[in-house]
Amino acid sequence: MSAEDEQQGSLKIALLSYRSKPHCGGQGVYLRHLSRELVDLGHSVEIFSGQPYPELDRDEIVLTKVPSLDLYDDENPFRTPRLGEFRDWIDVLEFAHMKTGGFPEPLTFSLRVLRELKKRGGAFDVVHDNQVLGYGNLGIPKLFPFVTSIHHPISQDRKIEIDAARGWRQHFGKRRWYGFVRMQGQVSARLERILTVSSSSKRDIAKDFRTAPERIHVLPLGVDTEIFHPRGATEAKPLGERVPGRIVAMASADSPLKGVDVLLRAVAKIATERDVHVIIVSKPRDDGPTVKLVKELALGERVTFVSGLSNDDLGDLMATAEIAAVPSRYEGFSLPAVEHMASGTPLVASAAGALPEVVGDAAVLVKPGDVEDLAAAIRRLHDSPAERERVGLAGYQRVQERYTWKAVAIATVEHYRAAIKAH
Repeated sequence: MSAEDEQQGSLKIALLSYRSKPHCGGQGVYLRHLSRELVDLGHSVEIFSGQPYPELDRDEIVLTKVPSLDLYDDENPFRTPRLGEFRDWIDVLEFAHMKTGGFPEPLTFSLRVLRELKKRGGAFDVVHDNQVLGYGNLGIPKLFPFVTSIHHPISQDRKIEIDAARGWRQHFGKRRWYGFVRMQGQVSARLERILTVSSSSKRDIAKDFRTAPERIHVLPLGVDTEIFHPRGATEAKPLGERVPGRIVAMASADSPLKGVDVLLRAVAKIATERDVHVIIVSKPRDDGPTVKLVKELALGERVTFVSGLSNDDLGDLMATAEIAAVPSRYEGFSLPAVEHMASGTPLVASAAGALPEVVGDAAVLVKPGDVEDLAAAIRRLHDSPAERERVGLAGYQRVQERYTWKAVAIATVEHYRAAIKAH
């Protein structure tokens, strides 16, 4: 803890997250690293989370489980619970919402956690919401000083998904699924202190959620450089050993937002004349659009999907890539982009959302959704070891200068203290 922070005293902090998947999806990653650094600064942290629960790095962090019906478990999605699993009216609401095509978790978690916090009067100095933005959140500032993080407005995901829908059934289904976005906008507009990860996200939150810009504060994310760094670097090979032709991407494969379809089409073009292979850290549905596209493009062994990796295995994989790709159609920040750069991997990224702001001149930027542009950029890097080294080193240096979790935690505490003072 800094001398100034020590003088002001440690804080009792509650962190809220409706789902906290440990290795993919920004919410779980953010929760894990921020909570660790807050504890290391001398503060006490209790996490309230629904399933999937987070992995935590310090024994001092308290995890309070706020279980849902877990209707979106990877192994059994959209399941019908047994009658004995229903505990109260919130469970009934959650199931009914899911059965009618909606996504209830932000709403139902916010109601459950508000109920829990009402029992804990005086237990916390500040409550920090991790992009729940449910109606229950509006009751929390009456109990505690309150800060919320919006990594990017889901309104952007909603627009891209609806634009990609085919036929009236898909179109209606996407609109129903993203119905919670209206709630998030209404809640956001009534909150006093919002943290977001980029100026791009700030603009989109202010516009899409009609939230006053002066209430939104930009605070970039960090990266765990103990996990994401070059392996086996030498003077001759400052970025370490790389597997020739290996391209690595981290993305939700079946979401149009992440642009995996664009990457696969680009790889199909390059693979006719160069020996390349793409590894995508994701678990696509067996009957989903990504698997169908791989078959349509006859990519076969040119594409591998991996999931469930440990942190160390993920770091090892990213450090073996000759090229990294973030082909998203929109990003509010993109932690994977920063992790690729921290690994010293030359990055090709879409000039979409906050990505140009995040990567600066330390990556090759391409037009979002443009297969030819992406293929040309990958081809240039594949053919030029000198260019790969230049871009990889630029990305590595940018991370060391700008993106560490300790700096994120210190700045976040300043916002906590401002919220406490205003409250």
